Order: sequence, then structure tokens, then C-alpha cells
Amino acid sequence: MEKLKGLKSTEPGENWMVTYSTPVYGGWDLIIECSFSNLQDLDKIVTFCRVDDELGQWIEETTTLVSSRPDWTK
Repeated sequence: MEKLKGLKSTEPGENWMVTYSTPVYGGWDLIIECSFSNLQDLDKIVTFCRVDDELGQWIEETTTLVSSRPDWTK
């Protein structure tokens, strides 16, 4: 969780970042919230989590959910 907290793109023209991460109980172990401009950026975030040497030791499976409403908490 700590490695993902604050993760953001360093590439020019990309505008993605992990905005929140927390451990959870139940079917999943961790939830991360991301902000991104296009679906290709989301793919970069998920791919990073899967191929990173340290994270890859812990991650067996990922599930990706996409929300299209930026104001879902209101």
C-alpha cells in the first residue's frame, strides 16, 4: 500500500496518479483510487502494479472498476 500511495506519472503528456489507497477486509486486500485522463493511462497504472518486481511478489490478481462520475460522493 505504501509503495502505491502518491504514485504518479513522470512522463511528459501523462496526467495519472494514485489518489488514495487503503487495505480492506473480504474478497480484496487493497483498494486504490486513481485519477487519469484516458484509458491508456489506466492501463499503465495496472501494468505497473503487475510487473513491478516488489509488487509482483504480492499481487496474484487485479480487478479494475471504472467510475465515470467525478462527483460520486455528493
